[in-house]
Amino acid sequence: MKRRVAVVSGGIGGLGTAICIDLAQAGCAVVALDLPRAEAVDRFAVATAGLDIGFQPLDVTDTDACSDCVQSIQASHGALDILVNAAGITRDTTLRKMERAQWDAVLEVNLGGVFNLCQPAIEGMVARGFGRIVNISSVNGQTGQFGQANYSAAKAGMHGFTMALAREVARKGVTVNSISPGYCETAMVRAMPDDIRAGIVDKVPVGRLGRPEEIARVVRFLAAEDAGFITGANIPVNGGLYMSF
Repeated sequence: MKRRVAVVSGGIGGLGTAICIDLAQAGCAVVALDLPRAEAVDRFAVATAGLDIGFQPLDVTDTDACSDCVQSIQASHGALDILVNAAGITRDTTLRKMERAQWDAVLEVNLGGVFNLCQPAIEGMVARGFGRIVNISSVNGQTGQFGQANYSAAKAGMHGFTMALAREVARKGVTVNSISPGYCETAMVRAMPDDIRAGIVDKVPVGRLGRPEEIARVVRFLAAEDAGFITGANIPVNGGLYMSF
């Protein structure tokens, strides 16, 4: 079987690192994309030592840089087969207090970054007759969340994008899906005040936060060779926090 090349945006965050490791263990050559924060890059290098995982600095809001990055990876690796869009930020506040810069920043990273990487990557996938795109959305894109009008809008928009692109490329051997994690053991969640985090856990039917490895396992499933009949889907991984048909 051909060795697949996987690219993960937000790759040196807690969730992104878990996804990179899981895909590498599945036999992929992996490239993590993220802002070049020195301490985070060092931790990433330690966590991924011995695996075929590289790092390439990238600001996903820079359209031209994203295009150049995709071209560079395709030139050096021969293909870009799997794209995981996991880059994301929060700028939480109620809408009445939200500044336009807070709205723009979240939309540009969380949703604009998906466009900026998918558009240059999709042509090569279609030409090669194989591609897997997995967009990391959020339970809060399904339910909304107090103080997260920007984040919830971006994450809901991500799945709308997923469904539309899935229809465009479904006959070309390319699948496009999204995953909506619930609250996981990441730096973003650990930064919450203890009482708020405890209140969230109380509402989760399984009684705990998710582990990044549990999200990564679903990414691997959707990226697999034999997952070609799943497209335009959203897979909730939230411990039962939100259930629907």
